Amino acid sequence: MDTNIQISYQDKALELLKKDAEKIAQLIKVQMDNLTMPQCPLYEEVLDTQMFGLSREIDFAVKLGLLEKSEGREIIASLEKELSILHEIHTEK
Repeated sequence: MDTNIQISYQDKALELLKKDAEKIAQLIKVQMDNLTMPQCPLYEEVLDTQMFGLSREIDFAVKLGLLEKSEGREIIASLEKELSILHEIHTEK
């Protein structure tokens, strides 16, 4: 495969995964602000389902060689950090 095409696919995969992570953070923020408390089973189920889905997407991209495993871990760690901050802000209210 042409190196430029491979790099383009890698960039696109990273961009899409980061956007999915942003969507999860936004979904959780909306849920915290409007729907449920972080202790609610619904909140936990949505969070678990979304995080599992993102981790599967990352695994797939790694298997295709579009993403380094370390980049995938960085996306998950960044999202977990953001969600932790959101949780702290919500519980301080």
